[in-house]
Amino acid sequence: MKQVRTWDEFFENIAETMYFQNIQTFLSSAYQKKVYPKRDDVFKAFTLTPLEKVKVVIIGQDPYHQPGQAMGLAFSVPSREKLPPSLRNIFKEMSDDLQAPLREDGDLIYLAKQGVFLYNTILTVEEGKPLSHNISAYESFTSEVLITLNNAPQPIVFLLWGTKAKEYRKYINATNKLVLTANHPSPLSANRGGFFGTKHFSKTNEFLAKYGINPINWV
Repeated sequence: MKQVRTWDEFFENIAETMYFQNIQTFLSSAYQKKVYPKRDDVFKAFTLTPLEKVKVVIIGQDPYHQPGQAMGLAFSVPSREKLPPSLRNIFKEMSDDLQAPLREDGDLIYLAKQGVFLYNTILTVEEGKPLSHNISAYESFTSEVLITLNNAPQPIVFLLWGTKAKEYRKYINATNKLVLTANHPSPLSANRGGFFGTKHFSKTNEFLAKYGINPINWV
């Protein structure tokens, strides 16, 4: 795909592709059942974080599959919701890394508005059925998203947590991009080591500072 300047241009370029048309057809059918996030929030990450403003990319797997949690941003839940275990671990590492208070509000819109692109590689899920929407069309779409971010002119940090996220490492090779990998923050994975103590949040800000870019206010 040729370099694009905005997400609007990105969506215009892929509108006629078979995989994107397949996504639209799939969504029309899928939402006959109980699916998360709300239909209007499926592409919310693109709306909240313009392509030209992206500083950091955090890749999640698929949305939370219980009522009231998924909101179209990877790992994020509405303020009123109890913190899911993965997000609790993210906040713990964030607090330890930055020597800052532990966050209790799981709404990550504050990060999205600072240029953190919170993207799930699978955009939807049926209630109570994790990975139920693991379709090839989403994989093709995600590949194009990563290629587009890699081709963006600005420096970007990619935080790839877990095996699924690391699979997209192959699309990131620009000289002004930084890739940091770790185990997934879910308790099953994080408690085995490889997530806590990685200091991805401070390393991200150090990289941005090197390019004269305002750091992320993580906490």
